[in-house]
Amino acid sequence: MERRRLGTTDIDASVLGFGGSEIGYQGVGARAVATLLGRALDAGLNVIDTAECYADSETLIGNAVGERRREFYLFTKCGHAGGWGRADWKPKSLLKSLERSLERLATDYVDLIQLHSCSLKELERGDVITALEQARERGLTRYIGYSGDGDAALFAVRSGRFDTLQTSVSIADQEAIDLTLPLARERGVGVIAKRPIANAAWTYAKKPSEGYYQTYWSRLQKLDYEFLKAPQSAASTALRFTLTAPGVHTAIVGTTKPDRWQQNAALTEEGSLPAREFEAIRARWRAVAPSSWAGQT
Repeated sequence: MERRRLGTTDIDASVLGFGGSEIGYQGVGARAVATLLGRALDAGLNVIDTAECYADSETLIGNAVGERRREFYLFTKCGHAGGWGRADWKPKSLLKSLERSLERLATDYVDLIQLHSCSLKELERGDVITALEQARERGLTRYIGYSGDGDAALFAVRSGRFDTLQTSVSIADQEAIDLTLPLARERGVGVIAKRPIANAAWTYAKKPSEGYYQTYWSRLQKLDYEFLKAPQSAASTALRFTLTAPGVHTAIVGTTKPDRWQQNAALTEEGSLPAREFEAIRARWRAVAPSSWAGQT
């Protein structure tokens, strides 16, 4: 599998990484997670991304592949230790959260700790960034990053204090391609794309009942991409679009199915989209997307 240097870090990341939210939120068993991650590592994946608020995701990952720690780069996030939507940005809380994450992940350091959708107001105060810098000084993390979208993500890149940016980039979420990715490339900030296949929202015949899928489903109805009418190649085109976006280094995809990793990896084998196909998707976005279609947290 292709690898790309993550900005100015020394991380040569596989273009496809594993996202740990689903295994936590959907109550996947320890044996299934061990099988899933074991197969993924064997097949060439070397990036695992999770967060302290993804239920027991960190513990599942630590138990499953803690003994293979040197084979992959480990990313996590902080700021919602009490659960998503219950933010705590106090510096001491962030450091304690990271210490708990290390214990759960069965490691004494992570390669990247990220502020998880921290608001612009908190970023501007600066204490949260200083807390991550202190964690780096203590050896708890090698690099620090920001995970989020919009003006907060732009501030994070402009600040010059973050090594990476994790942000939404997909056929249904292209704000970052214009707003933050050009500056990230200029500043040498590594870019991790989240939701790179737009939650595969096009596979739903009717509007999904789960809110997580609804925004992208509604957008795709209006975008009405021609390539989505070919189900066998739609996922490949969608993922390759994200990986073709200038500045993107790795795309994080979550799954609970052990065989899905190989299927996802196969989608990247054809490499970048031809320029004509990439620009056609971009042109459709520019023609249809209103300014209110902001990046999804």
